[in-house]
Amino acid sequence: MTSPSSSGVRKRLLRWVLTVVVLSLVAVLFWRALADNWTEVQAQNLQFNWLMVLAVVLFAVAVPVSGLLWGAIVNRLSPATTVTPREAMAVHSASWLLKYVPGQVGSLLNKVIWGKKRGISRSIMVISFIYENVFLQVSSIVPSAAILLVSVGLVIFQDNPVTVLLPILALVPLLMVLDRRLFHPVLNFGAKRILKQELPREYFLPPKAVSGYLVAFVAPRIINGVGFVVVALSFLNVEPSAWLPLAATYVLAGAIGILAVFVPSGLGVREAVIFVFALQYMTPAQAVILSLLSRLLSTVADAVVALFYGMLTLWLKRQPPKLSQGA
Repeated sequence: MTSPSSSGVRKRLLRWVLTVVVLSLVAVLFWRALADNWTEVQAQNLQFNWLMVLAVVLFAVAVPVSGLLWGAIVNRLSPATTVTPREAMAVHSASWLLKYVPGQVGSLLNKVIWGKKRGISRSIMVISFIYENVFLQVSSIVPSAAILLVSVGLVIFQDNPVTVLLPILALVPLLMVLDRRLFHPVLNFGAKRILKQELPREYFLPPKAVSGYLVAFVAPRIINGVGFVVVALSFLNVEPSAWLPLAATYVLAGAIGILAVFVPSGLGVREAVIFVFALQYMTPAQAVILSLLSRLLSTVADAVVALFYGMLTLWLKRQPPKLSQGA
């Protein structure tokens, strides 16, 4: 029989192999694009300006906004324990910074460990994490795919079917999660097998609450989309008619990057999707620069999020400890 340790080693090895393969393919794509358009890339004469600062701020702000929404989910699922807005933003920011661990394992563990300290059951933390990610994905994929379908037509979808097929196929299991009549039995079965316990039905959101969160989670996606348009405007003269599809491009690219769970923070995958759709509004050289510059500025934004997290943590440590009101 195969020992658990050897099975774990094989899984980690497979994950890293897939990561290397994807990153290598993306590197080849960008290398060819750069090589074919190097003269034009040099002609862009990219220089720092304050629009880049604005883009960094927008990318950073989207994180605590998502944190507030996640905190609201936890409060609804665990009314006995109140999570303050500052706590929600701090915990979510820390989990966001752990996104560079493939598969979002670090993000989930951070929230589970924090929940244990606050007296919130592991089951609720896991369910809130699943809801949060499902809401973000559905709120990203559905509006973005619709906008791009109207904006660029069917041609690009025929030329790049995998780019759109992947997130659309992902919607099938995601939408199942939104209906607690389906989600509860499935997750309850896993809980009985793994956690050896039943999951109460009240741990799952009713349809009205699901609809509300789906709409609310569009807000951080809009902030990210606006930030991406600002990145484009920082070095390009982009027509206003292209702003909405470009914003949708970034949001959809982010969703696809998350679906590539074996790649840390969707590295390379997001840039490839941006490149494909941005070609409809600019030259290949400009599309390459835009995708790479947006990655650079979003990484700088992560540093801002880290600073924000540090400030929140210091503030929270100065507050009197909260007593757990229930698990």
